[in-house]
Amino acid sequence: MKQLVLDIRPDTPPTLENFVAGANAELVATVSLLATPGTAQQLPGRHIYLWGAAGSGRSHLLRAAVAVARDSGRPAHLLAAAQIDDSLPDTPGALIAVDDVDGLGGEAQIALFNAFNRARGNRQSLLLAGPAAPLGLNLREDLRTRIGQSLIFEVQPLDDAARATILASLAERRGLRLADEVVDFLLRHGRRDLASLRNVLDALDAVSLERKRAITLPLLREMMQHGLEI
Repeated sequence: MKQLVLDIRPDTPPTLENFVAGANAELVATVSLLATPGTAQQLPGRHIYLWGAAGSGRSHLLRAAVAVARDSGRPAHLLAAAQIDDSLPDTPGALIAVDDVDGLGGEAQIALFNAFNRARGNRQSLLLAGPAAPLGLNLREDLRTRIGQSLIFEVQPLDDAARATILASLAERRGLRLADEVVDFLLRHGRRDLASLRNVLDALDAVSLERKRAITLPLLREMMQHGLEI
């Protein structure tokens, strides 16, 4: 077999509908309320902080929420911590989504603190995400306090049934069929985070297309013998 070259293909953009909620149904419903014009005021707070391990779906939820807001006619901005310097958008009525808040620099932390202060006056909502609960964030104390006053949700990890559903869904979008034994093998012996599972699916897709073979356990084992890491 030739050296594996991953043919990475863009999947369907993240939405709240294609996020496999598992134990996160309340979280998804609350994010939808926050993003949609006219419903954010139904929440006990104007802001939400999501935290969870890498690969838990935090970034998916932020991107999906911004899409909901924009599709509904609400201005929305999606920013990674590294993109923020000394200010955040002050667009009236906007949803401001900030990913990986633990990576905010000193001036960016002040900018987010100021955004909290002016949010009520300009009808903004903040949707933030990070890897730890507020007390575990390496941020200014006043900013951690403000984040801690938001609605806080831990993004619960997926169980194997949800992971299998995601793999089947990703495969279906590409016109592929994954044998059940392949899914079972990956979940028993492979890395279980979604990024790793997606990369394996990319490799299986490429080799299946090149060799015109169905995606079966023998094909997966053959690929592993030639260097595919699962």
